[in-house]
Amino acid sequence: MLPAVIALGSNLGDREENLRAAVHDIAALDGISVTAVSGIVQSQAVKPTGTDAEAPAYLNAVMLVQSALHPEALLVELNRIEADHGRVRVERWGDRTLDLDIIDFGGMERDSDDLSLPHPRAWERAFVIVPWLQVDAEASLRGHGRIDALAVADSDDVWAYDAAPLWDRS
Repeated sequence: MLPAVIALGSNLGDREENLRAAVHDIAALDGISVTAVSGIVQSQAVKPTGTDAEAPAYLNAVMLVQSALHPEALLVELNRIEADHGRVRVERWGDRTLDLDIIDFGGMERDSDDLSLPHPRAWERAFVIVPWLQVDAEASLRGHGRIDALAVADSDDVWAYDAAPLWDRS
């Protein structure tokens, strides 16, 4: 089993429930063991042209898992979970009920049409780095070093969202 970091986001529908359901569905996958789930942060939507204050705000979180699945198989499962929760891929970086991204997978490097590892934009996304730091203050991202040293680690581009924990070990 290898460690993986999964980012979760939602800006349509019951955003908090979408994240809760995704955590539950990921935890239920054969070959996946959840080790930690961050709290929820909120952020403005990011589009190819930049921040979109007119779009619904996102709720975001990060999960740490141990995976017996190889990265491409995990991606297939995450895409299925997104579709099961109403994700429709119409526009690049469009609003969505659920967005699940593999940020890191055992420090591997991949660059295919379907999967890039580590995630190519994670290092500049506060909505990934801030919740990741909640669950692993010592984390590093291949090619970028310790995530607590990244400029977005102290960003005010995300803000706390008061909610019960997304996951309970019991």
